[in-house]
Order: sequence, then C-alpha cells, then structure tokens
Amino acid sequence: MAQHGVPLTERQRQVLDFILRSLGERGVAPTLREIAEHFGFASTATAQKHVDHLQKKGWLVRQRYSHRGLIPVDELPAGRDVAEVPLLGIVAAGQPIESLDLPARVTVPRDLLHAGEHYVLRVRGDSMVEDGILDGDLVVVQARTRARPGEMVIALVDGEVTLKRFFPDEGGGVRLQPANAAMEPIRVPAHRVTVQGIVVGLMRRYA
Repeated sequence: MAQHGVPLTERQRQVLDFILRSLGERGVAPTLREIAEHFGFASTATAQKHVDHLQKKGWLVRQRYSHRGLIPVDELPAGRDVAEVPLLGIVAAGQPIESLDLPARVTVPRDLLHAGEHYVLRVRGDSMVEDGILDGDLVVVQARTRARPGEMVIALVDGEVTLKRFFPDEGGGVRLQPANAAMEPIRVPAHRVTVQGIVVGLMRRYA
C-alpha cells in the first residue's frame, strides 16, 4: 500500500494491518467489535477512534455505508462523480426527536446513491455507534416506505423520527434496534411505525 503522507502510530499501523489482512483473507473488513476483541480494547469506541484516525490520515475510506464498508484508499476508483442531495434535518440515534426542515444541499459521491430519491440527515446521539455511526455524522437515505429485516431505517414513530435497524416482531409489532449494547430497542405496534427511508451511505467531516 502506497504512503499517503501522514505517518501512523504503531497501534494505528497494527489496526490498519488487521483490516487489510481481513480484507485479503475474508473479502470484508472487520467490524468495530471484531477489532476491539482482536486487540483487547475495552470498548468499540476505542476501535472507532483508531479507524477514525486512519480515515482522517487518508489510509481508509468508507465508500458505501456498511459496518464492514472500509476499503483502502488505493482501491478507490479515480474521478468519483458527485451529486447534490437535500439536507433535510437532524435525526436522533438515541430517542426519537422531530426532524428539522433545513434549506441546504450536500455534495454526495454518486456511487453511494441507488435508484429513486435520496436525502441526507445529520445524526444526533450514539445509539448506532457499534455500526460506526457517530454523533454529527451525515447519513445518506434512499426514500423508501418498505424495509427488509435488519436494514437501517429512518422511521417515523408517533410523529417523531428515529434512526434504527428494522425488525418485524411476532404478533404484528416492530422492533427498532439500536447498535449500542447499553441501549434498549424500541418495540411498538407496526401501525405506529412508518418507514421513511433506508440508510445507504455515511459521510463524516473532520474540521
């Protein structure tokens, strides 16, 4: 892998090597939990910190949203096309809050987009941290009204918007599952939940 001009600490190099080895052997990047377990970190937050440094220093990117979506910068296609997508507001990754109507647009790599309409929301909270989504991140959302089990959704619950993984429960209910072991899922009857979109991309700014 070519040098990118920003040196790494010994631990960052070890984490990068572990990610590259996983990509080479399994074809996918390790999850934050797998990184934490491999190095004996006390929590996935420590793994996230090292991954953030690797992204900030230009060694890794998250090309398409996935908790296994890390790829080396060397493998990025040249000349990525972009599109402008509306930024509609803020979505809570903790408890539901009202979305905000913000008159803004965000430049998004076109390879994050699928068919149909898309929009961007800014994340508030840490309930999705184990899926690599942090407070202040931007999520790219494909506007859809149906979700498959396990997909990450923007859901309207009793008039408020939340970001969770979607799972139908037996008996006509829905479980909206956080990606944070310290938090409980939201369980509600299906008629109280309206899917507004599926998360298809993640963007993070360093400033």
